Amino acid sequence: MNSTMEAAQNEQNSEVNPPDADPQPQTLSKNAQKKLLKQQKYEAKKAEKKAQIKEQKQKDAERKRKEWEEKLAALPEDERLKLIDSRKELRKERMEKRSEERGLKTQRLTHAKETGQNIVVDLEFSHLMTHSEIHSLVQQIMYCYAVNGRCSLPAHLWLTGCQGEMETQLQRLPGFDKWIIEKEKQSYIESFSERKDDLVYLTADSETVLHELDPTKVYIVGGLVDRNRWKGITMKKAEEQGIHTAKLPIGDYMKMSSSQVLTVNQVIEILLKFLETKDWKASFFQVIPLRKRTEDDSVVDGEEDKEEIKEFETKKRCLEVLSHD
Repeated sequence: MNSTMEAAQNEQNSEVNPPDADPQPQTLSKNAQKKLLKQQKYEAKKAEKKAQIKEQKQKDAERKRKEWEEKLAALPEDERLKLIDSRKELRKERMEKRSEERGLKTQRLTHAKETGQNIVVDLEFSHLMTHSEIHSLVQQIMYCYAVNGRCSLPAHLWLTGCQGEMETQLQRLPGFDKWIIEKEKQSYIESFSERKDDLVYLTADSETVLHELDPTKVYIVGGLVDRNRWKGITMKKAEEQGIHTAKLPIGDYMKMSSSQVLTVNQVIEILLKFLETKDWKASFFQVIPLRKRTEDDSVVDGEEDKEEIKEFETKKRCLEVLSHD
């Protein structure tokens, strides 16, 4: 395992980094620099939109609070008390419904441990990432777990190689200890030592196209942020370990604006959608953002903004559900 990581690092760096230093990326080409600048501008724009959405929500909440107070003030005492009691009853019903939903989710996830599709997030790349990148990956994992819990047919999720700062940041998540998910310090090779032939590493560099999900297989997703710094690393790792590889059939259904590399949460959400629908095209178009598609796959102007708001709201709802578990 160590030899695999050292080989990957040697390919990417001209000098060996000190043990405690952040890994140094290779010099980017002009084209890569342009793509990076474009991505940075997009991230800045996205952060600004999120801030605007948050500010608007705060204003809406304040407006509703004032409207409620004014409504109460305008009513006679007896009607005011009835309205307050009615609102309390609605809250109680919502809490009971939420409790019921939590119970059903627990049942689904527990059942998935026995019969669900095994999907692994390989966390053995944490030493190649910065603190902020590890934080980003932790957020993606949190979203994966929330989405999986909402599925009618959830998968059996695994976190392998969960050590060091990655484990520390995960442990800080509210309720992480109660997650119905496998948390392994050891690698997937060790966790599935008797099922090596069933392991399939999902990597965009593979020549094998994944057309169906085999319930007897264990699909592995590389937990790595900013893959452009470490091109081909997951494929090389799988080849050295002698395990199968495959790539999602994205090219059969849409054209990507750049590479076919997706985030961890996007890959897992696509797999979860396919488990439910058995339809790759629907899964791709529901999950892959418009910004990652070519103009041929885009829709009218303004749809990308709507998509980002929808994506933000969906993630927020999922994380709110987790916080109440």
